[in-house]
Amino acid sequence: MMQEVFDKLRSLQEILSERYELEREIHEVPRTLTTKTELLSRLRKQYIDKNNAREEIKANISRLRIRLADAEKQREDYEKQMDLIKTQREYEALDKEIKDATEREQQFRKDILREEKEKEEVSHALEREESMITQQEEELEEEAKKIQSQSEEKKGSLKELLKEEKKITPDLDGEILFKFERIIKSKAGVGIVPVRDSVCTGCHMRLSSQFENDIRTGEKILFCPYCSRILFFEESVGDEPMVFNDDDAGSLADLADFAGEELEEDS
Repeated sequence: MMQEVFDKLRSLQEILSERYELEREIHEVPRTLTTKTELLSRLRKQYIDKNNAREEIKANISRLRIRLADAEKQREDYEKQMDLIKTQREYEALDKEIKDATEREQQFRKDILREEKEKEEVSHALEREESMITQQEEELEEEAKKIQSQSEEKKGSLKELLKEEKKITPDLDGEILFKFERIIKSKAGVGIVPVRDSVCTGCHMRLSSQFENDIRTGEKILFCPYCSRILFFEESVGDEPMVFNDDDAGSLADLADFAGEELEEDS
């Protein structure tokens, strides 16, 4: 009777191990999509920030051009006044204004060149990021289709496993089944293991002789006191009876004769 229960538990162990692995994979699969989605969101945000920076550079260039035009006009006005001056003091004062206006022009031109260069660099960066975003969007769409297909396939396999599970579980004790399922989840898919030479093959801890005898008797379900797995007895190689066939008979007879001759010589 108990042997039948052990056989069912071993069959159930395979089903549950595969089932829990499938459930884990179904749960984990969307995380890949989430990671790619987050990356795409970061790329889009970076693109928006850079684009805003470029627009600010453009606005700054426009302001600088206006100020340059004002400085040019001012210089030109001062130069026109040169024909109207009458004293040396007026000449010196006007000449200084022309020089100041000219310096402002030169500085504005330098500032405009600097801003134009920065705008060009940002524009190139935006082109690269736009290409990356397009590529990421395509990969994300492809990944979403792949994940959808994988999820459907795994869910189909899971459905079949649940059917197989329902064929076994009705005949098993509810409390034992509850414990067994928890053990499978926590013990890497292994919930029932044999005992060999007084050792649990699940955690490799030595068990007492009395406990091994109780397991050998197989009258009830027993759990390992160390790893909590269900235990069943399995004969070790040393415990198996020796079996001889007809071909071994001659060899045994020769061995017996040889032993007899040795005894006679000793006597």
